[in-house]
Amino acid sequence: MKKMKSNRTSTIVLHNVLIGVLAVIWLIPIVWLLCTSFSSYSGMNTSTFFPETWSAVHYAKLFTPDTVAQFPQWFMNTFIIACFTCVISTLFVLMVAYATSVLRFPMRKPLMNIAVILNLFPGMLAMIAVYFTLKTFDLTNSYIGLIMVYSASAGLGYLIAKGFFDTVPRALCEAARIDGCSEARIFWQVILPMSRPIVVYTVISSFLVPWMDFVYAKMILNAGISEKYTVAIGLYKMLDKSLINTYFTEFCAGGVLVSIPISILFMIMQKFYVEGITGGAVKG
Repeated sequence: MKKMKSNRTSTIVLHNVLIGVLAVIWLIPIVWLLCTSFSSYSGMNTSTFFPETWSAVHYAKLFTPDTVAQFPQWFMNTFIIACFTCVISTLFVLMVAYATSVLRFPMRKPLMNIAVILNLFPGMLAMIAVYFTLKTFDLTNSYIGLIMVYSASAGLGYLIAKGFFDTVPRALCEAARIDGCSEARIFWQVILPMSRPIVVYTVISSFLVPWMDFVYAKMILNAGISEKYTVAIGLYKMLDKSLINTYFTEFCAGGVLVSIPISILFMIMQKFYVEGITGGAVKG
């Protein structure tokens, strides 16, 4: 018995040590980015981990736009795109999840299988087709086109939400139908109020996609107009060969500021986020 307890204790200690080591490895780049953002030196300095002299001047520069760095405008552009995408994508995901979980209709299972198969292919494979389709309808270099791209296939990511909806008692839906409720009313007034964790999870996930994306934003907003950039494109532009020695520390400061809103949102909603993932994994 003592040997079993000793083995179990050793296993737990090893697991914790491994998690601690991985956490340190994961945190090193973040700590370096944060420290570098407070450096008084403008260019890239890889000779020391911590800055020789500390300063917050580059944070102040971010909010003093010039011809290259227009961080406040980039931040607002990204925020607007993320908000619209978040609303549209969340509605798509939850409605598709409700339809596949609660309703029974012809070709339901084949359609679900097709959605899973499509999710196996990287979205980047469709980039050229997406670009020329948007160009045909004159939607390149527009936020509408970008929002459409982010939202269009959102419904394919319905599986976790469906798994959560599967745990909602069907008796409630049947009782609502007997009382004369339509499917729309059941969805809005019965299912969603009981599914707050998965709604929060879907909202955060939908917001993160445009907030962190670079590839599609760079492809669609390709006119080279600085004030129309998203944060990802604008910060990347600071790393250009001719600009990196002037704007690298400012780039690091921008990276820190971009992470703050989503970090606060995640910390506030962490409980519901975790419940949404675990609840959706029960019957995915």
